[in-house]
Amino acid sequence: MNFSALIFDCDGVLVDSEAIAIQAERELLSSWGLDYDFQTFVSRFVGLHNRDFYSALSADAAAQGLTLPEGFGPALQANNWKRYEAELTAIDGVPSVAAAFGGRLAVASSSEAEKLVRKLQIAGLHDLFDPHIYSSDLVTNGKPAPDLFLLTAEKLQTPPEGCLVIEDSINGIRAARAAGMTAWGFTGGGHADAGLAARLEGAGAHAVFASHAEIASALRAR
Repeated sequence: MNFSALIFDCDGVLVDSEAIAIQAERELLSSWGLDYDFQTFVSRFVGLHNRDFYSALSADAAAQGLTLPEGFGPALQANNWKRYEAELTAIDGVPSVAAAFGGRLAVASSSEAEKLVRKLQIAGLHDLFDPHIYSSDLVTNGKPAPDLFLLTAEKLQTPPEGCLVIEDSINGIRAARAAGMTAWGFTGGGHADAGLAARLEGAGAHAVFASHAEIASALRAR
């Protein structure tokens, strides 16, 4: 199928932020008494907007009789950003995918808008996508709801069925499928474990790729 627009998630697809965030967040949450194994944390929380992430953490803490510190959300983010500013890099091969596609490009991410822009700037990818950079701040319901992808398609003036989405999370794949788009899973981020491909396929990914080089090859073969 020929696609008119290519929509990327950001964290774990364009920038290698998920590996940083997952480690930093699990460590800080554990210090507050809230422990998650890696797979549970990734399956439940990767791809969520912060408002939904924080709500889920609060519910988990209450269920365990714990009280999270006041302002725990900003504390988690501040802890992450110390490391982003020092360590964040682009995932290899993004420009080659853009070149192989040759059509409209966008980013549709659960990151908060200002932080999304900053991540892309740090990684040197902002100008590749500007002005089509969209955050879940712009919609009422974040991923796994389809709202953000549908908004992005509208901004790109492309019907949902003409959009290809690259996602690394269960929530993102579900959102793309709910929007009526083709969803390709990506396991090339530093956070990917051996079971991620199977989880993405289980969520409905039409195909799964281990690198942007593989995605570029698939696009050239269309």
